[in-house]
Amino acid sequence: MTSYETAVLAAKSISNKIGLDIQVIEISDISVLADYMVIATGNSSTHVRALANEVEYQLDKAGVSVSHIEGHRSDTWILLDYVDVIVNVFSEEAREFYDLDRLWQDGKPVDLTGIID
Repeated sequence: MTSYETAVLAAKSISNKIGLDIQVIEISDISVLADYMVIATGNSSTHVRALANEVEYQLDKAGVSVSHIEGHRSDTWILLDYVDVIVNVFSEEAREFYDLDRLWQDGKPVDLTGIID
């Protein structure tokens, strides 16, 4: 599975669980950190955990194992590191505070029209 396909499957997984404001940003030209950054918001701490769990479940089912997880006990931000794809699931407050959308604004947004609801 390519890094693009991994990022899109993560976005679809989040969308299927009614994640909010899902962004996929290609960062391969501006960072060695990863190829894609996925950013999404949950509407409660339970929702944040459910979104992260769904991404992990769906990607594992597709044969893509998570390399590292940060913040799984957190109520506000969970990071799933898939080496070439980094998935960030935030509460609304944490997303505003950390503002990763602005941090990665020089990346290329992936058009998710027709990919997610």
